[in-house]
Amino acid sequence: MINIPTELLRTLVAVVDHRSFTKAANMLGVTQPAVSAQIKRLQALLGAEVFDKHAPGVALTQPGEAVVTYARRLLALNDQILRVAAPAPVTRRLRIGITGDYFSPYLPRALLNFRKRWPYRKFQMTAGSNGQLLHDLRAGELDVVVLLTMDKPERDARHHWTEEMVWGRGASMSDPVEDPVPLVTRGDDWMNHNIAVNALEKAGRSYEFTLITPTILSLISAVRNGLGVMPFARRRILSTDLVICSEDVMPKLPDLVSSIYVSEAGDSEVLNALADEIAEVIRAPSRPGDRAFTPPGQFKELLDSEE
Repeated sequence: MINIPTELLRTLVAVVDHRSFTKAANMLGVTQPAVSAQIKRLQALLGAEVFDKHAPGVALTQPGEAVVTYARRLLALNDQILRVAAPAPVTRRLRIGITGDYFSPYLPRALLNFRKRWPYRKFQMTAGSNGQLLHDLRAGELDVVVLLTMDKPERDARHHWTEEMVWGRGASMSDPVEDPVPLVTRGDDWMNHNIAVNALEKAGRSYEFTLITPTILSLISAVRNGLGVMPFARRRILSTDLVICSEDVMPKLPDLVSSIYVSEAGDSEVLNALADEIAEVIRAPSRPGDRAFTPPGQFKELLDSEE
């Protein structure tokens, strides 16, 4: 008896849908050689080639077309089984993956709004790299993933939009006209670190790292108190007491892409509703009283004390 692992079928469908091994690998959160190895393993189990090596691009053989058709049905049944066996809403924990803590100040409001219409009461947020989060989503270990990337979104993104990035400084600090430009950062593995350094080097500006810290709260406090500058999304900085540096002084930063993905293994209606609520809150323009990093009153004092 030969059993075909569903992850091999899911990889096959991803390659066909994206018409590329590389794009399928990015979508699945694995390497391109890993995708190729999975396709080879699938063909070995089937005893037939699924892709036509002599045709340009990604082209299926006749057996391959039949396999893809049945693979879609089998994957749909697999996901239905998971939905039927899923815990009751009041006991199940919805798992959300996010890029760093960029979105963390906004998600609690989205979760509260979601709870008003759905009987889910438990949530868990996990931070990680984009590739790992997508991999965990495809493996059924996460329900929704919210990413911030420099790349175009994958085809299956439920929501995606562009974030215009700007340089932010504290109100007590002047635009950094002279070099070196003081930067605050989370380290060289942080995306904002890389876009800041690349923009400055491209403009021929020198820089120095005045603070390296792992938390966004410490970074924002450092910027607010004039220790240095760092990239922000324009829409985010408009809801704070920080100041956007003049475009005549600081080099332009590249736009980033926000995207939201939903697991195929869960209840699509529930997870799509959660993704929609998250997108609405994150993308919504700032409203009076909305201050993402400087909330009024005692909450601001608490946040300042934690920073």
